[in-house]
Amino acid sequence: EEVKNPQKAIPIGIVASLLICFVAYFGVSAALTLMMPYYQLDTNSPLPNAFKYVGWDGANYAVAVGSLCALSTSLLGSMFPMPRIIYAMAEDGLLFKFLAKVNDKRKTPVIATVTSGAAAAVMAFLFDLKDLVDLMSIGTLLAYSLVAACVLVLRYQPEQPNLAYQMARTTEETDNNESVSTSESQTGFLPEEEEKCSIRAILCPPNSDPSKFSGLVVNISTCIIELELQLASCLLPNHIARTTILKIDWSDVPLLPLLPIVSIFVNVYLMMQLDLGTWIRFAVWMLIGFIIYFSYGIWHSVEAAYAASADTERSTDTASDSCK
Repeated sequence: EEVKNPQKAIPIGIVASLLICFVAYFGVSAALTLMMPYYQLDTNSPLPNAFKYVGWDGANYAVAVGSLCALSTSLLGSMFPMPRIIYAMAEDGLLFKFLAKVNDKRKTPVIATVTSGAAAAVMAFLFDLKDLVDLMSIGTLLAYSLVAACVLVLRYQPEQPNLAYQMARTTEETDNNESVSTSESQTGFLPEEEEKCSIRAILCPPNSDPSKFSGLVVNISTCIIELELQLASCLLPNHIARTTILKIDWSDVPLLPLLPIVSIFVNVYLMMQLDLGTWIRFAVWMLIGFIIYFSYGIWHSVEAAYAASADTERSTDTASDSCK
């Protein structure tokens, strides 16, 4: 909603920010190791210690001011996206509707901002820094794993062809009331045919277009792969196994099967390296989220209601087409 061209701007922004952060951190680390031996660095204050080692005592004040500015920037940077996430979820109905209220004068989600800030303050008061860092790490790794799993699942879902088919039909019915067969020949998308569940249909699908059956196969396969990756992460704590992919279809999405699977494997492997206390705190946090979702969000989601109405309309259109 806040970007004119999100398909282009968001990936460029993510990649550019990661490159800038990498260059900045790499430059600081390289400068430290060149200024003094790494084994003599003070882990609590490496930069002041390094400047003192080379005789630049006055640089300590610059480092202190820079640390305050960096800390303030990090706090503001972490406070900006969270209210927007809460607002988007509340707007969809996954969270309580009062969290989606926007201030009439400033046009900002004030309640979501106050709620997220209060929750962060309470957690900062109750837990020490290491626990918070581990909790943030496991949450981030799980989010990245879910994104990779969603890429695998959504790539084989039939929503996009069906949507294009419905849009083409609606346009032609409004203009000339032409036949459905003409619309199908122009768009290149055909109504979904009933597929039989068999080994042959799994190994040799009748067509390359996504369907409900292909989506079900990918959903089950993704769950099995993730469970296997978790087991492998427990059994292989010291190294990551390398697999050889014999044949991949690179035409539609580059690195589609390989990159999400490797991403899930690496993320799950890193999650398994965290201690038991982090997993317990994360389980409690997820339990609270599941309670909110299954008691409120799943029943009030606007997106779910829209998808249900779209499925009903699609089934009605299919029934009317069969009658013709």
